[in-house]
Amino acid sequence: MQSKNKRFHETLRTAGLFLVLVLVYLILAVPFRVMTVIPGFTEIRPVQLLKPVYGVFFGIPGCLAFAVGNLIGDLLGDSLKWSSIAGFAANFAGPFVFWLFWSRLSKTTFSLRRGKDLLKQLAVTAASAASESLLITPVVMLVYADVNAALFAATVFLNGTVFPLLLGIPLMILMQEEFGFRPCAARRVPL
Repeated sequence: MQSKNKRFHETLRTAGLFLVLVLVYLILAVPFRVMTVIPGFTEIRPVQLLKPVYGVFFGIPGCLAFAVGNLIGDLLGDSLKWSSIAGFAANFAGPFVFWLFWSRLSKTTFSLRRGKDLLKQLAVTAASAASESLLITPVVMLVYADVNAALFAATVFLNGTVFPLLLGIPLMILMQEEFGFRPCAARRVPL
């Protein structure tokens, strides 16, 4: 009985965390929906700074919250389209790449204290942005042939690299060093 109670409380805590993460995503995303690059498809997205934060510190619930937040943002921004399905997958994959690297592939735990760790973070950021662009661009091109593929792919890639590097890294350092956040790998979060 105690085991069931513990699982229930853990599930409740994870659901609460998920809802908070979605809310934080929306608070950062919705105000910037007016900075459009391709109307109805992509805009300047400072919310991408949360991508590595959600993957590294919150694991799978963070990845899911990032994807759901984007889907709700599409709905609120009146840009919900068939390509939003690929957008959901891409926005799950983005933080998932960070989670996968730092919790399963890296031989060291997450830290941005050394230059070597910053270089790893740079490489993971590029891989994450590339995965997002590769997941969503072909679908957008298939469904909406009039969208400029190069501009769309470049916007997705640049949003996925610039904001996580320029704003995400300082935020992650602050969270880890000043507020004591621990990466998911340190908590042994299972897949």
